[in-house]
Amino acid sequence: MTRALTVAHLTAIDLPPPQFIEAAGEAGFDGVGLRLIKVTEDSPGYPLMDDPALLKQTQAALAATGLKVPDIEFLKITPETDVATLEPLLDAGAALGAQTLITAPYDEDLDRLADRLAAIAELAAPRGIRPVLEFFPWTVVPDLAACWQVVQQAGPQVGLLADSLHVDRSRSDLALLKAIPTGRMPFAHLCDATVQGSYTTEELLFTARAERLAPGTGQIDLLAFLRALPPEIPLGLEVPMAALTKAEGPEAVLRHIAKATRALLARV
Repeated sequence: MTRALTVAHLTAIDLPPPQFIEAAGEAGFDGVGLRLIKVTEDSPGYPLMDDPALLKQTQAALAATGLKVPDIEFLKITPETDVATLEPLLDAGAALGAQTLITAPYDEDLDRLADRLAAIAELAAPRGIRPVLEFFPWTVVPDLAACWQVVQQAGPQVGLLADSLHVDRSRSDLALLKAIPTGRMPFAHLCDATVQGSYTTEELLFTARAERLAPGTGQIDLLAFLRALPPEIPLGLEVPMAALTKAEGPEAVLRHIAKATRALLARV
């Protein structure tokens, strides 16, 4: 099985884009997802749309390593989201060669959420970018079924992003995951974690943002998850490991994740 392996910026979020790209290349990844918008107060974002010098350095790192940037993140769609203001973000994504913009559902009006996704898709299309909606158990779109419903309502240019952690935590149906048309899932996120019977919101957030496990080293049934995906769908490794990063550094974390993932894929 041949799959492109990229790594999401959250995995080594303290590394600015050029250094992150270099470290990912040394670890053997094919590309990186870059976080251009800050998500939480204690986690950085790198607004390349506002920093031409850093954008040029990032492009130079991509050219030197041969890595790609398939996706940029992370747009929270809220009731206040003004789609017209996203042009600089999308322009930066286009300059990096990105093909997808990851969005998150933070608007309780799901009809309006779908309309916003459609408008973003229309704005992004001339730049070769499409939005994908990711679901999270602590949001108004908590599982795969709810996400698929919004995405279908938003129209054919909007995609869906399934993360193995959120699929597991939401107990989403893998049969539905397998049934979703390949063209609606440009890639998937992969990680592992311990599993328990139920989770508080605080536990969900802590694992998602700070302490996941390398694929194949936890208790999520990743073989079932992978078998429900299209055979050669690209995988983005989103595996923040705060304790290991503090102990050994982000470069060691990237190497650890890459090695574990390839060992897992050899078993599929």
